[in-house]
Amino acid sequence: MNTKARLDIKELAKSVRQELGVLGPLSDKCCIYKVPERSRKLNPEAYTPRAVSVGPLHHGKQELRVMEEHKRRYLFDFLQWSDSSLEDFITCIGKQETRLRNCYAETIVFSSQEFVKMILIDATFLVTFLLKVHFAHLRSRNDRISRNDNMFDISRDIILLENQVPFFILEDLFKLSNLAERVEGLSLSMIGLTHSFFQGRWGSWVTGDILEQQDFSEVEHFLDFLRICQQPPKLKPPRKLEKIVLPTVTQLHDAGVKFELSPSQNKLSIAFDKGILKIPHFRIEDTVEVLLRNLQAFEECHCSGEMYANDYIAMIGMLIKDAKDVEILDQNGIIENWIGNNQAVATLFARMEVAIRRNQFYFAATLQDLNDYCKNPWHKMKGSLRQDYFNTPWAGISVFAASILLVLTVIQTVCSILEVA
Repeated sequence: MNTKARLDIKELAKSVRQELGVLGPLSDKCCIYKVPERSRKLNPEAYTPRAVSVGPLHHGKQELRVMEEHKRRYLFDFLQWSDSSLEDFITCIGKQETRLRNCYAETIVFSSQEFVKMILIDATFLVTFLLKVHFAHLRSRNDRISRNDNMFDISRDIILLENQVPFFILEDLFKLSNLAERVEGLSLSMIGLTHSFFQGRWGSWVTGDILEQQDFSEVEHFLDFLRICQQPPKLKPPRKLEKIVLPTVTQLHDAGVKFELSPSQNKLSIAFDKGILKIPHFRIEDTVEVLLRNLQAFEECHCSGEMYANDYIAMIGMLIKDAKDVEILDQNGIIENWIGNNQAVATLFARMEVAIRRNQFYFAATLQDLNDYCKNPWHKMKGSLRQDYFNTPWAGISVFAASILLVLTVIQTVCSILEVA
């Protein structure tokens, strides 16, 4: 068969040109992405909403449709509380449709009507959800979402990378509604309401005074808010790693390193000085893997240089390899284990694959200092002595008593020799 004779070059070229003609320019404003497939396949559930879709990437999925009626009920409540009309909110979103679409890395195929309606329902749902969590008097008796199981799943779902709407539209709708004047007791801004919610849900990650410590003026969405909460206050100068290895907690302990709870609430304030490794407190709970994985995916897609969450996961992952490592950190008040046995914590970090950048690893200096400390044989000998002879008060007393006995024995021997002489 002569396939060349069947090829219509002009028709094919016309078809390709039409496809190229509808390609729009890539936006440099995108901040909401689909999770890279190599990350997703490690734990698909960590990136997938269980109860509610937010934004276009999971919109319309059969397993999430039950929540659509509840979202419309929340829109109704939002309109009841607001100064502005439904038409005002639609107009507000419509004017920013292009900007909203540009926030998504994927091309959104919804029509203008579909897209604006979806943003309206999802954005007002988020604002209303946060309001009802903050103010108990705004919840009705029949509010199904306020039940604990639904609250847990929704709180989890709204931090997923693929399940976001841009934060600016939440702020715009919140301001347009004039809810700060209409709702009794509400004196918070949208960023204040967000902080209140996530501090209640992620108290180990979101501190009470974080709004004064960090700049949230350009926050992209809820997941970005959580990332900003743990940005380091001071940037460290880049330091190239010679090799990417680190002894585990147990190995460091055996080498004489002491572990202390850092007074800092910033997770990246891991510091090593004079044989003491200080690590901030971290509560390990059921959804912590979801948070860390989505932060890691967001940084991979969005943050070319400052990948703090990735580096934190890598550092903790190198320190923790088995249950004994977790036990030592737990005994020193560093890790608060809410997920059961210590091996489960070790397994959690073992499952999280990270890429360490030799030229930009945030903890490069700390890693190098720890390795240098462990190479010193004197430190290892001190650590061994402490573990073998001074690991308990009674052991220390025994060694002290034995030392006194040895001295007395030597004195007795010397006296005996002198008497004979």
